[in-house]
Amino acid sequence: MFSAEGMQTFELFSASHIATLVLFLLLTSLLVVFRRKLRPYRSIMKWTFFAILVASEVSHQIWLLATHQWEVGELPLHLCSISTFICIFLFLQPSKKAFYLVFFTGLLPPFLSIVTPELFHEFPHYRFLKYFLHHATITWSVLYFIIFEGYRVPRKAVGTAFLLLNFIAVPIFFINLLLETNYFYLANPTESTTILSFFGSGIQYYVTLEIAGIIVFLITYLPMALLMKREKSH
Repeated sequence: MFSAEGMQTFELFSASHIATLVLFLLLTSLLVVFRRKLRPYRSIMKWTFFAILVASEVSHQIWLLATHQWEVGELPLHLCSISTFICIFLFLQPSKKAFYLVFFTGLLPPFLSIVTPELFHEFPHYRFLKYFLHHATITWSVLYFIIFEGYRVPRKAVGTAFLLLNFIAVPIFFINLLLETNYFYLANPTESTTILSFFGSGIQYYVTLEIAGIIVFLITYLPMALLMKREKSH
């Protein structure tokens, strides 16, 4: 369950993958549908999500070290880790501006990562469980802030957050060149087959990344715009 070489039989849309995806969608739906009944338990949810996010990042580094796999490319500088750290910060210190960014990076992108995961290990390997629970909790945390903490995102934040993400990506790009890493997947697509595998190569890859980013941001913001419009009308 914890070995580096064992259980590397994960297949995209296999029974275990589909079951995990269905479970994620079910639990996410329950979080939204039963939000009023869950409100008395908001503190429990808050610290549970906090604990899972911290444990995910820490345990992953421990596992890499214990299995002699750790290398500089394993530093927590990927987008999911950035989103994780912002969520952890928000659980400890409320910040509207910090939420604006994680709303776009931590809501839909983790879901897309669950649909097309960069994963080799099959259930019930540690990596399988950690990967899906970690990404799911990022999305649940963002929903928690919206539902139970009342965070809202103004329309202007779409452009601001997109520019900020690109601003963060610039030093990450040069870190990749310096360390021969692939943080933010700016050097090349993922090793396993994911949605990034269809983005092309070279300049086309970066252009497609930018276009996809804009599309994801706009799609992510649409429900928020509808929610805010509905709240204003009541």
